[in-house]
Amino acid sequence: MTTITLTNLGIGLGLIAYICSRQLSWRAVDPARMWKLPLVLGAVGIVALARQTTTIHPADVLILTLSAAFALASGVVMGRIAQFRPAPADPGMIESRTGWLGVGIWVGLVAVRVTLDVVGHRMGSAVAVSTGSILLFLALNRAASAFVISARQPRGATRVAGR
Repeated sequence: MTTITLTNLGIGLGLIAYICSRQLSWRAVDPARMWKLPLVLGAVGIVALARQTTTIHPADVLILTLSAAFALASGVVMGRIAQFRPAPADPGMIESRTGWLGVGIWVGLVAVRVTLDVVGHRMGSAVAVSTGSILLFLALNRAASAFVISARQPRGATRVAGR
């Protein structure tokens, strides 16, 4: 393995661990904060893809399309299973989490992405298995989840974090 591969693997595992830990903890429902991670991941993913000089092949399109579909679907499911509660330390604030079911969805999503990367690599895909596409995949998942949670948040709260 090259240093770049090991670095990418370390960053990926760290990001997955961070996101899984967030599934288990109660966090204030703050629309501004919910959209930060998807926007940052998406921007970094686009920059990383733009730096690649390879051309896009049909295998890339197939793997990217399947990845996007799984990322969006899992994000919607994670948003739908999110639980809400009033913040115990701050009356009027709402918190949410997805719990262990959310972690399970993440594990399944990672397994799907690894499988797609292996298949894509065997099909000759270079763009679809790149770090940039993985970051875009994560950004789509987090954006779909943030969208659904924002739409589902209880309206009875006196205030939402950041407002």
